[in-house]
Formats: sequence, C-alpha cells, structure tokens
Amino acid sequence: MTYPHLDGEIRDGRHHMQVRVYYEDTDFSGIVYHANYLRFMERGRTNHLRLMGAEQHALFAQAEAEAPGFAFVVRSMSIDYLRPARMDEVLDIVTWPVAVKGASITLAQEVRRGDELLVKAEVRVAFISEGRAHPIPKALRELLKADIV
Repeated sequence: MTYPHLDGEIRDGRHHMQVRVYYEDTDFSGIVYHANYLRFMERGRTNHLRLMGAEQHALFAQAEAEAPGFAFVVRSMSIDYLRPARMDEVLDIVTWPVAVKGASITLAQEVRRGDELLVKAEVRVAFISEGRAHPIPKALRELLKADIV
C-alpha cells in the first residue's frame, strides 16, 4: 500500500520526498549529523521504487519470476556535503536515474532546503538475485530508463 503524501511524488522524471529534521537527526551543535543524510537518501530511493512499483505491479511480478528474491543493494556512493541543515527544517530529497547498465543503476540524489542545495550524491545500486549480481530484467530496465530526463 502506498501513501502518496508520505512516499513523495515523481515530477519531471525526478522523485521528490520531504523530510523534517528532528532532534534525533542532529549532533550536539544542532546540525544534521552527516550519516543521517544517508538515511534520508535511502528513504528517497526506496520511495522512488515504491511509487514506480505501485503503478507497475505486473512489471515487478515479472522481474520476481525472472530473478527470484531480487533486491537492489548499494554498490558505491560519492557524496558532497555543501551546507548544513538544522532541526525543524523541511528538506526535499530528490532522486533520479542517470544511467542503467547490465546489473546496476546509477542514481543522482540531492538534499535541498527550498532552492538551496545542501548535499549531492551519486549512488550506484546493484541488482541482485539469490545473493549474486544479476542483469536487470529488460522490462524493469526500460521503466527505470523512462524516468531519465
């Protein structure tokens, strides 16, 4: 089940999801602790897939038949921390695919406060089935590419 207000939305090929910064997300100085941006971005990637899957149940069932127990796992990530976020701020987590290859997809992600870019990252995610890298099924690969702006 999806909850659009919680899962964010896809606009212009990019997934947008808002998060509020809570006390638990900050360090002793009231600034978001660096590792918590990883949690925010993970939620963005998960909800991006959830929204695509909500409209494409048959596609995900086909991928499951072709690659039983499939999952996406982070293979590598580069991240730039540009500006800090603070408690009670509302952040926009933006996610979009930039490259889809054999068994991996590269996603760009940004954490924004309004128009201000706070953090940018590039994440390479591997598609695995039964614990091993597996080529992304064609139908799923086409769906992911369809979101590329």
